Amino acid sequence: MKKLAQIIILSLLIFSNVSAEKRDNELNNLFKQLKNSENTKAIEIENKIWKIWIKHPSDDRRGYRLTELLAQGSLLINQRKLSKAYGLFSQIILEDPKWAEAWNKRATVLYMMGSYEQSQNDINEVLKVEKRHFGALSGQGLVQTKLKNYKKAIESYKEVQKIYPSMEAPKVMIPRLKKLIKENSI
Repeated sequence: MKKLAQIIILSLLIFSNVSAEKRDNELNNLFKQLKNSENTKAIEIENKIWKIWIKHPSDDRRGYRLTELLAQGSLLINQRKLSKAYGLFSQIILEDPKWAEAWNKRATVLYMMGSYEQSQNDINEVLKVEKRHFGALSGQGLVQTKLKNYKKAIESYKEVQKIYPSMEAPKVMIPRLKKLIKENSI
């Protein structure tokens, strides 16, 4: 019986590693495509990336449950129930602090609540786990704009452009931010 339990645990670990490796390979491939894609195709690739990000990386019961909780939290955001969404995302982060999307969703809630520095702290956690997270980098641009750190906001949007050259937000925001810098220096 003990040997059977060891075999089951070992096979789950191997399956989990294969699944994680497959996910990483798929993301790497999508990011390569994203870098070289124009508008319509890039949006399709972006959607595929988001689809991977919003699904917990582990294919077990816990992963499915955390994915469901993230979806519930996203629904709460849409319903403007920000405190409840914040609590739900915090719960997910406690269970799995290495899931970038849980941090990203909570950063979004914090931004919407006007807690910009806390939002930035969560964005930092997202970027520790997934440095290519164009959503978090773009969000960082918004946070830094609210904090009137316009140069940092521009840097964030430039990072987005390296990952996702056809994304619209940097094309719109960088000129606006440069104008704000110019106006504030007069």
